[in-house]
Amino acid sequence: MEKKIDLTQTVYQLTQAYPELIDIMASLGFSEITKKAIRMSVGKLMTISQGAAMRGIGMEAVVKALEDNGFTVVGNHTKSDEPSSKIQEAPVTDTTQQIKSLLRRINEGESMESVRADFVSQFKDVPANDIMRAEQELISEGQSVNEVKKLCDVHSALFHGKNNDEDVYPHLHHGLHHDQEAMMVGQASENRDKTAELRAIDGHPLQTFYHENEAIVEALGNVLRALDGEEDVTDVLRKASGLAVHYAKKGDLIYPLLKTKHGIYGPSQVMWTIDDEIRAEFTTLLRQSAKEDGLSDDWKNRVKDLIGRAREMTFKENRILFPVCTANFTDEEWRQIYVDSKAYPECLGITIKTWEDGEALFREEKQRNSQPVTDAADELRVDMPGGSLTLSQLAALLDTLPLEITFVDAENINRYFNQPFSEKSFKRPLAALGREVFSCHPPKIEPMVRAIIADLRAGKRDSVSVWMEKNQRATLVTYHAVRDSQGQYVGTMETVQDMEEARKHFSQK
Repeated sequence: MEKKIDLTQTVYQLTQAYPELIDIMASLGFSEITKKAIRMSVGKLMTISQGAAMRGIGMEAVVKALEDNGFTVVGNHTKSDEPSSKIQEAPVTDTTQQIKSLLRRINEGESMESVRADFVSQFKDVPANDIMRAEQELISEGQSVNEVKKLCDVHSALFHGKNNDEDVYPHLHHGLHHDQEAMMVGQASENRDKTAELRAIDGHPLQTFYHENEAIVEALGNVLRALDGEEDVTDVLRKASGLAVHYAKKGDLIYPLLKTKHGIYGPSQVMWTIDDEIRAEFTTLLRQSAKEDGLSDDWKNRVKDLIGRAREMTFKENRILFPVCTANFTDEEWRQIYVDSKAYPECLGITIKTWEDGEALFREEKQRNSQPVTDAADELRVDMPGGSLTLSQLAALLDTLPLEITFVDAENINRYFNQPFSEKSFKRPLAALGREVFSCHPPKIEPMVRAIIADLRAGKRDSVSVWMEKNQRATLVTYHAVRDSQGQYVGTMETVQDMEEARKHFSQK
């Protein structure tokens, strides 16, 4: 019986028909194809040709490997013994050339708004493959992959309003890891109805996140209107910077959970970084506005670019991130997110409504925290060289210290947070307990945390101090190596201390 590979079929269809294809493709560099979840999601969206283009694998090599294994290859290709220059997946169209021109203009510094306006006027409907082909040609012509990746936000802008998730896909595949992002698109598409159901539940975290995004979009629009009017731009920009609360909740409650519990690492690797860049730019622009007598054209252009990036983030969240959360988070995880969200201030005036399912867990945790550490806490004592304490005394003592304390064990797992009575500088959601500490930090910070803990473990240093401004207050963060009586490393303690009062005290002398 002839074994025929039709390149117009999806990877899922082909591997269902020929399971042996999995090992053949894996040997060519399609490593993720061995994972069933990838085949069931990415595989349903993508052909072999598209996958090869994304991974930079020549179709000539793919066709040859298939033929060597007894397959007859049909579809959009030529036989492998013909010159490779004749192997084409599709002719380059005028549309492709026009899109390449638009992408080049963005990369050369022209404003997104200008290019977007031209795009809308020239195209009513552009297939996703044209975008992918245009980007691949830019790379083949010498444009660096990193430069092309910068177009992620532009792609998002170009595809606002499209209903086909395959048309949304191009703006994502350069922004995040290809296989992960395609899987996310598939999950998001399949879970839109369920997302709408959860969003309709009063107090559910998804409802709050969507409402916050509506408020963010409104605040960003106010900034643009202020730029064109007489209203104080700085004041409106400062109000819009309140989106930082929304971003903080994503960074603490969503990204790490997707990565550590559900194996979806794309958002934590890229979206988290973009969040931090947006927050940092708000801070920089507000600082500059306070120093300058007038707001320069350059400053205003940077504000417009910032507003564009922040708007694109709301689009990505609503269209992809939140439906992916719907697809993966359990009811228990949603309840924990609801409880942990209570520790954050309101974002742009959006109040968290009461969600009875989440309130049940909140009451349970509140009751548990108000009770002694154990039923026999007054009888159980911890004997130490400097004395002994009951468990309830020890817990109360640690919570009374004017420090935020985190203990990470020798396996880099979060094991303990104290619960100081004052407001914390850094939120510590209970859901983070039991997770690897590195998952709790943004990509730009993670390498530094890894290096510090490695030095403490190796004995190169006993502590590392980092001074910073946190919420406009002087803050000292110190990482301490924790060793037992034999000098063996048992973990790392992080302490966070508000030093604002000390700064004020000594500045007066």
